[in-house]
Order: sequence, then structure tokens, then C-alpha cells
Amino acid sequence: MNGLYTAAQLRPAERALLAGLRPDTLMQRAATGLATVCAGLLGRVAGARVVLLVGPGDNGGDALLAGARLAARGAQVRAVLLSPERAHAGGLAALQRAGGRVVDAEGAGLERADLVLDGIVGIGGTGPLRPAAAALVARATAGPGLLVAVDVPSGVAADTGEVPGAAFAAQHTVTFGALKPGLVVGAGRGLAGTVHLVDIGLGAVLPEPDAVQLTDGDVAAHLDAPAAGDDKYSRGVVGVLAGSATYPGAGVLCTGAALRTRPGLVRYAGTAAAGVRAAWPEAIVTSGRPADAGRVQAWVAGPGMGTDDDALSVLTEVLATDLPVVVDADGLTLVSQHPGLVHDRGAPTVLTPHDREFARIFGDVGTDRIAAARRGAAELGCTVLLKGDATVVAEAAGRTFVNATGTPWLATAGTGDVLAGVLGALLATGLPAAEAAAAAAHLHGRAGQLAAERGPLIAGDLVRRLPETIARLRR
Repeated sequence: MNGLYTAAQLRPAERALLAGLRPDTLMQRAATGLATVCAGLLGRVAGARVVLLVGPGDNGGDALLAGARLAARGAQVRAVLLSPERAHAGGLAALQRAGGRVVDAEGAGLERADLVLDGIVGIGGTGPLRPAAAALVARATAGPGLLVAVDVPSGVAADTGEVPGAAFAAQHTVTFGALKPGLVVGAGRGLAGTVHLVDIGLGAVLPEPDAVQLTDGDVAAHLDAPAAGDDKYSRGVVGVLAGSATYPGAGVLCTGAALRTRPGLVRYAGTAAAGVRAAWPEAIVTSGRPADAGRVQAWVAGPGMGTDDDALSVLTEVLATDLPVVVDADGLTLVSQHPGLVHDRGAPTVLTPHDREFARIFGDVGTDRIAAARRGAAELGCTVLLKGDATVVAEAAGRTFVNATGTPWLATAGTGDVLAGVLGALLATGLPAAEAAAAAAHLHGRAGQLAAERGPLIAGDLVRRLPETIARLRR
């Protein structure tokens, strides 16, 4: 797992580490890592035109010291100081000793730069960029240079990914010590580009993270091949309540996704029984109620099932059991009208809303997606999987996962039905709800990336690609 750390968590760790080091040690480590990444991006450093956008404080100091290292290797480095009187003195002196120049905004040469290094604002920055900084950012973005942010793109809130105004649209972000939430969630995710993590020695003093990202290896551990002693119940039996005469495809997609993930058995109950039986003869299908389906170890309820009294009756029946339940789509609409169905449960419940569905249950998501998911989970005592460009999974106790996979091509009808089926299959194996939800989001995103390699995808492509995706994760 990769931990995500807020500024409030990082600063004490930095102080603890610095207690036994020279005061400038961490900055020197950061600058060395930053310069190394920039050199790799440039390919040839000698003669390269590098422009530093330098704000006050340590972030600007990192940029200046990295610029000094590049200048020492023959780069033509120019620094624009947004607050000259507050520029990092040591970094500025090092740059000038190495042959770098301080210039004004007009003399920066942004229109001819090979690389622009954004050291305007660091992890403590709040609110929109000031006009002078915003103007420089606009010119840099319009120019030809590679855009590289120091620690976090200026204008992006490091803790939340909020972007309240103009921001540096980095192609690469070189971040120090640990990943910041604002680089992987919210609007900030789209402005961070490729994130490069530089180790500056914080690992031993960092606290346990409140939020993490799963790796392929973490997810592969939940997708093990059957052992000699396994049977269908040890592999997990998932029940699917999805689809209707109006939306039979939801039942087909959800059942297919569950079948192709890893369970021992899938049981379907609902009014799309004929379509599901025709598409998936491997499933055990009934057109009756949940109780008629037989023994299951987790339920998926909601996709395409409708919101009438019959649908409410079916949802109420499964939420009254002591089994884990995934509630998606139409089921979420019913929960928004009857939140007590979830609030009073003792068994694990996973709600899978997108932003509009979340708003109907919990109120607007706002700019802090991690906080919103945690708020929803705490309010109903459940696990919330908040769908989006970076899906956030939060459990009632506050533990949070931010998904690192996916593609914009997943914004198409039916992909949520597939995610619900994958999640139900993992939940049926006995995984804790939040871990199952995070693993499902990761697997779903990887399948989307694989399917999108050939261009536009439809939900059925995800179902077909799941076995290959699982095989790749397990390599």
C-alpha cells in the first residue's frame, strides 16, 4: 500500500527527522532528487533552457537548489523570484554560484524554455494564486517547456486536491517523502501529471496513514487461484438482485462481472431472470424473491431493479439479513428515501454512489472528496465507495482508500453495474467491506484501462476483460 499524508502529518515527521540532522539536510535531499528527475526528463542537460518560478519559503528553496545542480551541469537556468525579499537565501546563493541568473518575468524566456520548474507554492498553500503568479503560470502553460511541479502543483490544495482558481498544470510532479492526497484525488489529480516520489528518509518517522492507495500486488493477494481443498462456498457465493423487465442489461452485466471475478457460485433473483439465464447459464437463476435464491454469502442489490414498492420490498428483505450487502444505483435511491434500512444494520453494507447519488443521501460532496466519503460512512455506519475520477472508499471508523486506476472511458452506461458485480464477488469471500470495495475499484479500473487500449469501451468489454486483468495482476 502507498500511504497518503496531509501537511499536518508530514510536518511533525520532518521535525522529528531533522532533530538528528543538519538543518538543510532534507532540502538538499529533495533538491537532489528533483534535479535528478528533471535531468532524466530533459535527456540532455547541457544547454537546456530551464526556468524556475520561485516563491518564498522552502518550496522555492527546493527549486533554487535543484536549479543550481542543473546549472552546474551546463543548463541555462533563469529564476523568476515572486517575492525577492523572501527568497530562500541559501538556494539563491547556490544558484548564482553555479551560473544561474535571476530575471524578471519579462526576461524569463518562458516562450523558449525546455523545462519550467514550479516552485511558487508548497504544501502549505491555500486559496487561489495571486495575480502575478497566475500570470506566470498562464505563460508557462502556453509555452513549449516541460512543466514540472515541486512537491505539489501551485494552486492545488495538497490535502484535498481542491483548485480554487488558476493552477500550474504539471506534466510531472516531483513530491518528497510521501504522497499527498491532493495529487491523487479531486481536481488536483488532473493537474499533477506523472507523480515521482523522492525518498528523503521520512519513512521511519511517518505515522500510520489515514488514507492509502492499493497496489496491483495488494489486489492480487485477494485474487488467489483455487487450492486443492476449495469448494464453491470457500470461494464465495454471491447473490445478485439487479435488472428488471425495463433494464434487463443491468442484471446481465452485474451477474457476468461477478461470475468472471472469482466466486464459487453466483445466484440471481429478479425479474430479468430470462435474460440472465440466457446470457449466463453458469448462474443459478430464479425469478422469485431473494429467499428463493438459496444460500449466499453476500448480496448485490440495486442496479436496474427499479424504485417501486416491489423493489423496496426486495431491498428491505436483503438488508434485514445478517449478510454483507452492496447497494448500488436504484438501491441508493431507495436508501435516500429510507436511510434507516442501512443505519440500523449490524452486517457490513457498502454504498456505491456517484456524486449526484451521494448528494441525495448525504448532501453535496463539495471539494474535499475524502472528507465527504468519511462523512457519509460515519453518518450511516457503513462503507461508502464514492465513484469518480479517483474513487474514494471510506469506512465508518475513518479508514480510507483512494483508487489509483481507471480511465475516463469508464464514463459510460453500465460500468457501474460491472463494478457492483465485482465488489459483490469479493465481498462474498469474507473480505472486510472497505478492503473489498477498494480492491474492486482497483480491479475495475485496471480492466477499464485494458479495454480502452483499443479505443472506446462499453460495459460488456469490462466483463470480457476481467479474467485477463486478474491474470495480469497475479503475475
